[in-house]
Amino acid sequence: MTTTTFTDIYMSPRLLAPGGTAADLSTHHLRYGPLSYGDPDTVLRTVAESGLTGRGGAAFPTYRKLVAVTDASRRTGRAPVVVANGAEGEPASRKDKTLLRLSPHLVLDGLQLAARAVGAGEAHLAVEDGASFLESALAQRRDPLPVRVIRLPKRFLSGQASALAQYVSGNAPLPRHQRPPVRERGVRKAPTLVQNVETLAHLALIARYGADWFRSAGTPTQPGSALCTLHVPGREVRVVEAPFGLPLNRLLPLDGMSAVLVGGYHGTWIPAAEAAQRTLNTGDLGAGVLAALPADRCGVAETARVLRYLALQSAGQCGPCLNGLPRMASAFQTLATPGPQANTRQDVARWSGLVEGRGACHHPDGTVRLVRSALTTFAPELDAHARGLCTASDATPLLPIPNEAY
Repeated sequence: MTTTTFTDIYMSPRLLAPGGTAADLSTHHLRYGPLSYGDPDTVLRTVAESGLTGRGGAAFPTYRKLVAVTDASRRTGRAPVVVANGAEGEPASRKDKTLLRLSPHLVLDGLQLAARAVGAGEAHLAVEDGASFLESALAQRRDPLPVRVIRLPKRFLSGQASALAQYVSGNAPLPRHQRPPVRERGVRKAPTLVQNVETLAHLALIARYGADWFRSAGTPTQPGSALCTLHVPGREVRVVEAPFGLPLNRLLPLDGMSAVLVGGYHGTWIPAAEAAQRTLNTGDLGAGVLAALPADRCGVAETARVLRYLALQSAGQCGPCLNGLPRMASAFQTLATPGPQANTRQDVARWSGLVEGRGACHHPDGTVRLVRSALTTFAPELDAHARGLCTASDATPLLPIPNEAY
């Protein structure tokens, strides 16, 4: 799918190279200036003052994650491992791939800074696509710590932190139970910092320009900007950089839309009227995906497609994934077909409660989040389906599903 970037619509570009062309090392240095590593304590203090949060989906404070890895290293006496997470297994997201293609050296600067801040002994950059290009970018540099590019299999859960740590350790990329967390016991049982590539790019800019500069965009409580992947029917997929606090109706056309998916396949559907009152915020941005669903499309059918994909992509290691997700996906297919529903809607709601919080990773929880939002947002359409009707007149899919033919 074609992706275009519009980096100068909502704010002066920070992360993405102007013009949509990749920045080589010399262009990178001309644009951003030299990188001063500073001492680790200064870097940590500046990150804390900036208010930077992770851009991989959880929006966890970056400073707290860096400190947690450093503390775990002191307790265990083992040098940490740093992994730049560019997996982007979320099918609807293009932001990380776009960032790595246009501004690879900004990400690599941030990776070196993070490694120095936590005292790492090794560093990795994990991606599904573009590994050869990134290896070429690394060959241009003379970094203090060598970086190894890891080629990941294309799976929804490959970028999950524990699955990523498992793969870098030489094992299958499968999530494991979350205790202890990877920050304490990750790659080869060493304290491990897994940080999204966009977060690292922001880190590289904060180290150059300071916390106040970073906070000049966004809001006092949610400073900075974020990369967003925008899906609007009839348009190319777009990646934009926007400040937190920007109204969503500045990012998406909402006239003629029935709902907006915020956050990706582990995100939430919200009615278009509600989206018109919302702003871009860290609480629900998730994977940075925003998709506008036209009023002539069926949100129930769209959700059923996504749920089938999520069920097929589970690791199959625990009851919620083995039983709960396939059952909910099958039930939603029933709900997407106009006709008698019996107690299917109530069953889905009940299964959501049984699945939530019981998985080895957060995959079931993210899926439940999507399910519950669909049951609420598309309740009128579900009622129509129960009467044997569907209000949609266009069956064209909105959201991308890999290998949907299988």
